Amino acid sequence: MASSKTYNELQVAISNRQILEIALPISLAILVPQINFITNNIFLGHYSQHALATVSIAGVYYLIFAMIGFGLNNGLQTIIARRAGENRPDEIGKIFGQGVFISLAIAAAGIFITWFIAPVILERSIESKAIADDTILFLKIRIWGLPFLYIYQMRNALLVGTNNSRYLISGSIAETITNIAFDYVLIFGYFGFPEMGLNGAAISSIISEFAGMSVIFLVIHYKGITKRFSLFNHFKWDKERAGSILSLSLPLMFQLAISIVSWEFFYILIEHHGQLDLAVSSVMRNVYGLVGCITWAFAATSSAMVSNIIGQGQKDKVLFLIRKIVRISTGAAVFVALLINIFPQQLLSIFGQDEAFIIAGVPVVRVVSVGLVIMSFAVVWLNAVTGTGNSRMTFLIEFVSIIAYCIFVYFVLEKFFMPIIYGWMAELLYWIILFVLSFLYIRSGKWRNKVI
Repeated sequence: MASSKTYNELQVAISNRQILEIALPISLAILVPQINFITNNIFLGHYSQHALATVSIAGVYYLIFAMIGFGLNNGLQTIIARRAGENRPDEIGKIFGQGVFISLAIAAAGIFITWFIAPVILERSIESKAIADDTILFLKIRIWGLPFLYIYQMRNALLVGTNNSRYLISGSIAETITNIAFDYVLIFGYFGFPEMGLNGAAISSIISEFAGMSVIFLVIHYKGITKRFSLFNHFKWDKERAGSILSLSLPLMFQLAISIVSWEFFYILIEHHGQLDLAVSSVMRNVYGLVGCITWAFAATSSAMVSNIIGQGQKDKVLFLIRKIVRISTGAAVFVALLINIFPQQLLSIFGQDEAFIIAGVPVVRVVSVGLVIMSFAVVWLNAVTGTGNSRMTFLIEFVSIIAYCIFVYFVLEKFFMPIIYGWMAELLYWIILFVLSFLYIRSGKWRNKVI
C-alpha cells in the first residue's frame, strides 16, 4: 500500500485538472517576483524618471543571472520529474544536493563578474554617464541577492518536479510583502530610514529574496519533504550526478542567458533613443513579466509533465498533452491581452509619469500584447522540447531565434533609428521562429530515443 501511495503522488495524470493543479501555484509563485519588479518600478517612477530609466538596464542585467539560475532549475526539474515518473524517490534528494552545490558556484561567479568585469562593459556601452554610474552602483549592491535567489530556485525545481507545486506560494508571498515594505521605507526614506532612491530598491530586493528562501525552506521542512527525500543526507560532491545535471542544464543556462543578453542589447539600443523611450520600455518589461507569469507557469508545467509521462513510458501521449496545455495557456493570454488593450492608459498611469509618457507607451502596449499571445503557445512547445531531455536542441532553437532578433533590432533601432514601436516588433519575429522550430522538432519524433 505504501508503494502505491508513493506512485500516485509522484506520477502525473494527463488531464486539465492535473495541468491546472501544477500550473496555478507555479503561476502565483512566478507572479510574486514580477510584482516585486513592478513595485520597484512604480516606486522608482514616482521617485524620478531617471531612476525608472536606469532600473530598466540594471534590472535586465540582473535578470541575465536570474535566468541562468532558472536554466539550472529547469534542468534539475526535468531530471527530478523523470525520476518521479519512474517512481524513484531515493534519487531525488541526491540530485537536489548537487543542484545546490552548482548554483552556489555560479552565484560566486556572477558576483565576481558584476564587480570586476561588467562595469567596464557598461561604461563603454551606455551613452549617459549618469545612467551608467547609477546602473553600476545599483548592480554592485543588487548582485548579493543571487545566492538566495538560486537556492530558492533549486527548491522550486524540487517542488515542481515532485508534483508539490502548491507549496511554492508561501515563499512568494513572504518575498512580496517584504519587498513592498522595504521598497517604501528605503527608496523614500520613511520611518527614520535614510532616503536611498535606486539603491534602496536594490537592498529591498536582497532582503525579500532572503525572506522568500527562508520561508520556503521552513515549509519544505515542516511538510516532511526534507525527510521524505533525505535532502540533507546527500550534501557531498557527486561527480556523476553533477555531470548529468550539467549535461542537461548547461544548454538551458546558455539558452536563457543569451536570450536575456539580447534583451540587454535591445535596452542599450533603446537608451540611445533617449530617457523617455527607455522609461517606456522599462514599463513594457514589467507588462511582459506580469502577463508572462501565466505563460511561463504553463511552460514549466509542460516541461515537468512531458518528462514525467515519458518516465512512465507514455511517449505516445506527449503531443496530446502539449496541445492540452497550449489551449489553456493561449486562452489565458488572449484574455489578458484584451484587457490591457482595453485599458492601456490606466495601466501606464500607475507608474506616475506625465501625458507624454502615456502617449508614447500606448502603441507599444498594442504590439507587446500580440507578442504575449504568440509567446503563450511558443514557450509551451519549447519547454516540451526541454521535457524530452534534449536541452541541446532547446539551445539551438533559442540561438537561431535570438540571432534573428538581434539582427532585426540592430537595423531597426540603431542603423535606421526608427521609433521604438518597430523595435518591439522584434518580439513577434522571435516568438514565431521559436514556435515553428519547436513544433517541427516535437512532431518529428526524434526525441523518442533520448535517455536521461
